[in-house]
Amino acid sequence: MIHSVENTQPKTGNEPFTLHGEALPINLLHFWQWSFSDILSNTLRGILAEFIVAGAAAATNSPREEWDAYDLITKQGLKIEVKSSAYLQSWEQKKLSTISFGIQPTRIWEDSDTRSQKAARRSDVYVFCVLKHKDMRTVNPLNLDQWDFYILETAILDAAIPTQKTITLTSLLTFQPKTVHYNELLETLNKIT
Repeated sequence: MIHSVENTQPKTGNEPFTLHGEALPINLLHFWQWSFSDILSNTLRGILAEFIVAGAAAATNSPREEWDAYDLITKQGLKIEVKSSAYLQSWEQKKLSTISFGIQPTRIWEDSDTRSQKAARRSDVYVFCVLKHKDMRTVNPLNLDQWDFYILETAILDAAIPTQKTITLTSLLTFQPKTVHYNELLETLNKIT
């Protein structure tokens, strides 16, 4: 039987590690703090961006699915792909990073061991999240004033650049995405549905 996120129950962080049926002095919260505190790192910032958009779109009702065909689905059925980029990284930099996003069409799992033959973008819309802050001393990915969000319907990308794998912010802006702040995400996404 394949494990799916539908069977995953949200954790509290209080779940202990056990040995021989006895609780150890470490729990799941300790693991989260140890492994997921660097929210500026590329991988974790991407997951954080998904959560930020999920929070705005009221799509946090079930745990994140790692291998889904798209990142989020709203109650209205809008499928959202979330991409993240930042000028600052968790490593030492000599210059600010160029903002770019992965937009490559992908093949999805059709069942437990078969992938789709055709690569495609599976979402209805992309939300490109830019951590725009440029001062390492004060950067805080939890401060939503430090983010910009760009919303673009997937059909626009498919029509103009159907097989392109990445896009820079400069190129993205030529498609005139809807540029919004966090508190405008839900209303803007609802207008797409």
